[in-house]
Formats: sequence, C-alpha cells, structure tokens
Amino acid sequence: MAGKLAVIGAGLMGSGIAQVSAQAGWDVVLRDVTEAALTRGTDGIKASYDKFVSKGKLTAEDAQAALARITTTTDLDAVADVDIVVEAAFEKIEIKHEIFRALDKIVREDTILASNTSAIPITKIAAVTERPERVVGAHFFSPVPMMQLCELVRGYKTSDETLETTRAFAESVGKTCIVVNRDVAGFVTTRLISALVVEAAKLYESGVASAEDIDIACKLGFGHAMGPLATADLTGVDILLHATSNIYTESQDEKFAPPELMRRMVDAGDIGRKSGQGFYKH
Repeated sequence: MAGKLAVIGAGLMGSGIAQVSAQAGWDVVLRDVTEAALTRGTDGIKASYDKFVSKGKLTAEDAQAALARITTTTDLDAVADVDIVVEAAFEKIEIKHEIFRALDKIVREDTILASNTSAIPITKIAAVTERPERVVGAHFFSPVPMMQLCELVRGYKTSDETLETTRAFAESVGKTCIVVNRDVAGFVTTRLISALVVEAAKLYESGVASAEDIDIACKLGFGHAMGPLATADLTGVDILLHATSNIYTESQDEKFAPPELMRRMVDAGDIGRKSGQGFYKH
C-alpha cells in the first residue's frame, strides 16, 4: 500500500513519520509554518538516511529516491489531494483544533485525518470536523525510524474502515499496531509510562533512591530497555509533564498527578537531554 500522505509538523515526530513513509514508497507533503522548521526537518531526514546508508541498511539510490518523494510547504492548501493526513503538531488542543478545522475544509471528503497525539482524546479533536468517523489516532514513537510501535486510537465515532485503512498505512511503513478501543486520555502507552514516571519522580523527590538506582531497578528488575527517569530526559520532562497533566485533568486519577519536582524542573528549564540537564546531566 502506498499513496499520498501529508504530515503536519516537521519536528522530530513529523519528520520521522515523513521519513519512514517516503522510504516505504509514499509521496509525502511535509508542512510546517516556517521555512526554517522545514529545513531543520529535512536536514534531519537526510542525516538519518545517510546513517542508514553508511550502515548498509539502505542503498544510496533508495535514499535519494525516498528524499525525492518528500516535498515541503508552508501552505496548508498544498495538502488538498492526499489520501491520509497525519498531524504531528504541539500537544495542545487549541492548536490541534485549529489545524483540524482547516484540514476539514481543504482535503477530499474521503481523506483520513489522523493525529499523532499521545494523550489528547481523539473524540475531542474530531469534534471540530464534519467527518468525525474519518478521524483517528495514529500515535508513533520516537525515534520513528527505530521504534516499531504505532498505537491506533478509535475515537467515539471513528469508523471500522478508517481504522483498518490507517492500520494498513502504518503497517506499510513497517510498524506493528495495537488498537485502543476506548478513547481514554493517554490511551495505553502514555498512561503506562506516565504512571511509571510519576511514581519514579516521587521516589526520587522524596529521597527514597537515586535516579540512577531507580532506573537500574526497572532495567534489571523488569527488563526495560531504559529506566523511567532516563526516558523522561530523552522525551523531555516538559513533554511528559504536559502529558501527565492532560491525563490527570481528564481522569482525576491521583496516580497521574505530576509531582512538584517535575513542575520546578520545567520552570527552571531542566527538561532533559535537549537542555543538557534533567534527572541526569547530559
């Protein structure tokens, strides 16, 4: 399966989705609001392809062909004729509403509108469109070229056909899918990692154990590839604070209430690898 795909947002997630899709034969329109963001995104894609070529996992010819399948634009109207749109913008409902309202008027009636949100209920996003049955969650994982999972989320009105078409797309770009049948905030994966990160941060905050020892416990005791606090640094403490806050607001479940430490870290700018300091120094 291959066709025309639009990705809204050229950040780490959006550019990763564009990269794997182009490599799988999809024609991709990558859209962001500034040329600078698009340049950063395409530079990242080129660098990733180069890495795969140097490791012998991709031929130089295939990398060039994949790059040629990606076009960039700041004009949302340029996505009018695609089969599927994947929105990968910032995790804020107001931003997503603005994008989905606009897309609903621009794309074909049969186009599927997917969101890469990790925590916002799909039903809330779909509510601003005239096609809630064609809105679905397609939650990829970072870094997209390496991570095999795609979490498909059924909104309250998402049709079976929309879910199956989105599954076919995700599988065509090399992902294994799980299906979230009830549209709860945080779905399956973000709820699990949020609960673990919140508890790990509370243990660290109250001096029960060091960040290193908490992470070692999860790696050696549970077989996790990475501990929860190292994961928070990699993902961004700010991103996880936002996600856990979203889930807590929706569910009022105390286990998702982020500890004060996470709020103070974000206030201070200690948000993980991207700032050089989080639970660890980088």
